[in-house]
Amino acid sequence: MPAVRKYRRDTSEVSCCLKYVIFGFNVMFWWLGLGIMAVGVWAWTEKDTFNNLSRLTNVALDPAFILILVGTVTFIIGFTGCVGALRENTCLLATYAIFLALLLLMEMAAGVLGFIFKDWIKSQATGGFQAFIIHYREDPDQQNLIDWIQEDWLQCCGIEGPKDWDRNNYFNCSSSDIGSREACGVPFSCCKRKPNEIIKNKQCGYDVRKPSYNFEVAKVIYEKGCIQAGEEWVERNLLAIVTGAVATAFAQILGICFAQNLRADIFAQKAKWH
Repeated sequence: MPAVRKYRRDTSEVSCCLKYVIFGFNVMFWWLGLGIMAVGVWAWTEKDTFNNLSRLTNVALDPAFILILVGTVTFIIGFTGCVGALRENTCLLATYAIFLALLLLMEMAAGVLGFIFKDWIKSQATGGFQAFIIHYREDPDQQNLIDWIQEDWLQCCGIEGPKDWDRNNYFNCSSSDIGSREACGVPFSCCKRKPNEIIKNKQCGYDVRKPSYNFEVAKVIYEKGCIQAGEEWVERNLLAIVTGAVATAFAQILGICFAQNLRADIFAQKAKWH
């Protein structure tokens, strides 16, 4: 009597847990990227940038452009990861892994170059801040950004100090000859907050750089420049910055590994079809 062969049914399949972990995380990034991109496009629409492309001369310093760029990259990465996992599409998963790998390499390169070329980065930051000061009244996004930096983030004024606001036509001391009320002053974001202040005094920076100013300037406005304040902020928060960078890199490496493992599962299942 011939021996009866028993065949075990293959019950292996693509890991649903891995599949939906990738899908769940990336659907959030997909919508986050779409939202950031929409805010940037809305900001450009409000400034009528699409009908006046001559305003794009300083596009690299335009906060709206940066939002569009970051939103687009986040949207593409989220889309490839989300749809690739849901549809078990190996090409999209490979694209997702490649995007994450490139982003990780660029971040590592930026970190290394930033440490090596600190003086160059400082000079570039100084040049960018000078452009913000010069065009302060011309672009509402740049104006809001520099006000946030000076008032809320670094509590500073100008590049090296309040005198840097002479670079702006409205705040230049000689502008009093043409009737500028802000001449020899600084923006309200340079002013120190008063205790229990509810409504911000938008005229608090008027005349503070005039020799005849009656109050002690140091009690009214910040005298520290934003470059020095930025360096001090980095030194104080260096541990948090490094921790955040390591956590981000770990999450990206994890995403690459998950995508590659899911691709391997999909290829293994397809091989059985043949």
